[in-house]
Amino acid sequence: SALELVPFGIKPLLRRAAAYEALERYQLAYVDYKTVLQIDCTIQSAHDGVNRMTKALLEKDGVNWREKLPPIPTVPISAQTRWSAPSAGGPTSPGETAPLGKPDQTAAGTERARSLKEEGNELVKKGNHKKAIQKYSESLKLKQECATYTNRALCYLTLKQYKEAVQDCTEALRLEPNNVKAFYRRAQALKELKDYKSSIADINSLLKTEPKNTAALRLLQELNRA
Repeated sequence: SALELVPFGIKPLLRRAAAYEALERYQLAYVDYKTVLQIDCTIQSAHDGVNRMTKALLEKDGVNWREKLPPIPTVPISAQTRWSAPSAGGPTSPGETAPLGKPDQTAAGTERARSLKEEGNELVKKGNHKKAIQKYSESLKLKQECATYTNRALCYLTLKQYKEAVQDCTEALRLEPNNVKAFYRRAQALKELKDYKSSIADINSLLKTEPKNTAALRLLQELNRA
């Protein structure tokens, strides 16, 4: 009812999402959390909700869980806000003045995201994958980028956190549906999770883009023997 009065109100969306989550209606909760992030991408509780719902839906419906989602509404530009620092609940409704901070400079936020990603890359080179994950996570709060997701997925693979790697690759493929690294790393993670069928499907999708990818062909041979 609140959303009928104020479409795209952040607090009603977050509270409805939490209620859906408690009722195990994960698809509807996911849609509400994603809608919140369209309005204000800095709200950490919505990012956390999306991550929880992604994990729950992946376990429930497998790698094709996105195909079963109801449509996610498109938030008009007029209802979108960006704040320099995340607040606990965000503004009550689009257009309300935030109690702290001022509108983010998009270019500055993008530059900070790039800098954090590069810091993560340097940590990977040094073998510090846990610290690199922290840097990539900070970067993703500012800007969702396919390469940052695939880089973090590589760290999760190294640390044997295979479900997290699958989630990151899935997010990367949402942004770039034919990304080769995302398909390959998700296939690697799925293989470790013994979901051989889904892993083979990812490799076949990769090979449509790069038919002579030797690493993918080698992994496919291993999967066919599994």
